Amino acid sequence: MRRGRLAWWASMVALAVTVTGLPATGALAQPGADERPGLVIENGVTQPVFGYADAVRERIFVTSDVDTDGDGALDVVAMDIMRPKASENGLKVPVVMDASPYYSTVCRGNESECKGDVDGDGLNDKWPLYYDNYFVPRGYAIVLLDMIGTNNSTGCPVTGGRADNISAPTAIDWLNGRRRGFDAAGREVVADWHNGKTGMIGKSYDGTLANAAAASGVDGLTTIVPISAISSWYDYSRSNGLVTRANNYSGSLANTVTNPARRAYCAPVRTALGVGGDDTTGDYNDFWAERDYVPHAGNVKASVFVVHGINDDNVRPDHFSKWWDALGEHGVQRKLWMTGTGHVDPFDFRRAKWVDTLHRWFDFWLQGIDNGIMREPAVDIERLPDVWETARAWPLPDAKPTQVFLRAPAAAGGAGALSVQSGPGNASATFQDTPTMTQANAIRHPSDPAANTANRLVFLSAPLKAPLHISGTPIVRINATVDGEDTSFAGLLVDYGTRQRFSTAGDGVRTLTEEDCWGETANWGGFAEDACYKKVEKNIATNPQELVTKGIIDGLNLNSLSVSTPLVAGQKNAVDLNLLPEDYVFEAGNQIGVVLLGSYSGFSSRAKQNRANITVHFDRSRITLPVVGGRTAAVAAGL
Repeated sequence: MRRGRLAWWASMVALAVTVTGLPATGALAQPGADERPGLVIENGVTQPVFGYADAVRERIFVTSDVDTDGDGALDVVAMDIMRPKASENGLKVPVVMDASPYYSTVCRGNESECKGDVDGDGLNDKWPLYYDNYFVPRGYAIVLLDMIGTNNSTGCPVTGGRADNISAPTAIDWLNGRRRGFDAAGREVVADWHNGKTGMIGKSYDGTLANAAAASGVDGLTTIVPISAISSWYDYSRSNGLVTRANNYSGSLANTVTNPARRAYCAPVRTALGVGGDDTTGDYNDFWAERDYVPHAGNVKASVFVVHGINDDNVRPDHFSKWWDALGEHGVQRKLWMTGTGHVDPFDFRRAKWVDTLHRWFDFWLQGIDNGIMREPAVDIERLPDVWETARAWPLPDAKPTQVFLRAPAAAGGAGALSVQSGPGNASATFQDTPTMTQANAIRHPSDPAANTANRLVFLSAPLKAPLHISGTPIVRINATVDGEDTSFAGLLVDYGTRQRFSTAGDGVRTLTEEDCWGETANWGGFAEDACYKKVEKNIATNPQELVTKGIIDGLNLNSLSVSTPLVAGQKNAVDLNLLPEDYVFEAGNQIGVVLLGSYSGFSSRAKQNRANITVHFDRSRITLPVVGGRTAAVAAGL
């Protein structure tokens, strides 16, 4: 009779979902308190057969191996856990973990939800995001972990350092019986309800902690879903030797995530972060190596579902591309969603599809349900706002490095040309490094052929005869001489021509007032929690030009990111400048533009002040574009 009732109940849930098109929300999801149901699986996914209001809620503390504040006591990791009541009676459940530094400061989601103990019993009542609402009824435990130095954990944040990196592995060790954990009263607690599999998920810093945990190789971490996540803190704070954020940004961010009452206490740690980061040179050193996860991709045992905005100017897209490539080199099973928005969670740019895909991903990797997700195309790319394409790999397999030469202007002050045919190599052109130049002014469409100015060089293709698709990382290659010892070299790839585009306003989205609900509504039992979240829509632009991608490098770091070497005035320098990765289609009729600059406002906070004169020699000047279809496609497009 029990199995029959559950089968009937699950069929009603499935019918409700089919009819309404919305997730089931609790009214049917309350088995009797004495029942011990197992998983119910329909259409390849777990069904919400477990209660939410009667779920077990715990706060557990686990001692780490670090002492960040130097007080003589090892730092303690705190985590809040919610799991089905049936896990008290033999049901083994996997963990979905969101480790974060933000639960008491910046908070999470587009409604800035914080953790909260409403009734003062030492347990969490307010659970940010929808993971608990949606996944607990489907047979998962949710763990919201406070990174070392934040909220209920002890110590001080170290912004990507070892204490950050071991926060989640410390908890995973406890989940798998390798460490001891205790409740607030000091009673030892074991995770005898855990099935041995943990998945980590999170956006931005949260996703970065997932990357770090995977790079540690900790046993028991089965999958991670890093969203807009950092893979190298050097690349987050620097760009090829240039400081791209405020001085001691590591210390500033550590201050932001520290509980206000502990900020003064942790000030010495923040000062040490500033010293270690070395803003004076901007070079890569041991401080940054400790915060670089890409070299450790070979340690990753977990599958990885990467989500990133190709227009993310906070955590720039080279974070996902370098991580993605390194994981591929080591045979890690991967999936990728590449959105045209900026620093945005997929719950806020493709909500229904995202929840369904994430559900199937976790069911496959954590519950062992073969629902076919790993036989589907590995990559989803948002080509236009809300227009998605799939691919089996990224960069697209047909993308081939294609040399497009920067040809010298035919007349003084005129724009240069772009062509697969090289031009005369004995010509040159000079411009001045102008730190006050803005990105908007740099890409403004020239009103006449006299496009080049005193502080930039512009190269334009003819209007394209056919679409041109690039997929991967463009590389600007020039020979340049400078009349001083230092400057910056920047390159911009621009699409000139009006078309529908992703807006940069609000990272490409806007939050509405209307809500929809995902998972159990939790107004049962007096918990200060709901399952409803504000809807989001895309912001769309039709401006006459778009920055496709960009890159910048410090002239002192042309040969090494670890050692600054002054330039020799008048000596030719081979400049190879990787732009940020892209997947972009230039439409027929539009023009491709390449803009060369020195320092410019908005990309480097440590802009050069010497206003060096930079001379570009056309014996090497080109951009290597990853063209789908290679040189043949470039020629067909009119290059």
